[in-house]
Amino acid sequence: MSLDQNQQKQLLALKAVVVEKFTQGNWTELGMLTGCVDEVRRHPRLIRSLGFGDDDYEGHVLDMLLLMAGRDPANMAIINDYVLGTGDGITLPSLDGGKRVVFKPSVFEVPDAAADPSLVAVMMPFDAAFAGTHATIGQACADAGMKCQRVDDLWEHATVIQDVFSLIWRASIVVCDFSGRNANVFYECGIAHTLGKPVVPITQHKSDVPFDLQHHRYLQYLNNVEGLARLQQELAKRLRTLAGASHSSSFG
Repeated sequence: MSLDQNQQKQLLALKAVVVEKFTQGNWTELGMLTGCVDEVRRHPRLIRSLGFGDDDYEGHVLDMLLLMAGRDPANMAIINDYVLGTGDGITLPSLDGGKRVVFKPSVFEVPDAAADPSLVAVMMPFDAAFAGTHATIGQACADAGMKCQRVDDLWEHATVIQDVFSLIWRASIVVCDFSGRNANVFYECGIAHTLGKPVVPITQHKSDVPFDLQHHRYLQYLNNVEGLARLQQELAKRLRTLAGASHSSSFG
């Protein structure tokens, strides 16, 4: 089985966790779960380089993970669940070698799904006055070759906040409209930042951007025909830029 680009990025992120946390026992267990235990045991260097802390260990880790993921389409999810379950919580590794965040959510369930590179999550007030803005964001996403979802498009869980978390988790980019200083949007923006998602802030009024976020760039728009047309153009441009980037930064 060949891996798509998103799966390759996911495997690289998992590799960083494996290098940091795995023991010989972990390798044996994961090998059993993926049907690759013989390959793990017979590998001439994997366990040896782990034990001696050799420089070539990372390369052997990636080779073995690729072998496991390619053995069966179901193995990617097995690898993801096992690797992220070896610590005290959820690990969010950085592909650029930066620090890693490990946390154990007490409010949310962490979805099994990986991020969808074409999905934009939209966080904004649920008010008829923002209908034009919502439609404009949807068109900007389409112009950028992407799709957008708002939490009211979903009903997968008993609680709304779990649907919010799941949507942000699956999205590759999050658009937050701070207009009206909506407390829910601020909370959702904080979730997106914590999960390392690129956030594109938009607002009708500069004064609606909280002090803690004023040093980040945002798109200001007027809620009229001309203003929304300009927002569509500028937002589509920003989405294209982010879609072509590595998504390693948490704020656009």
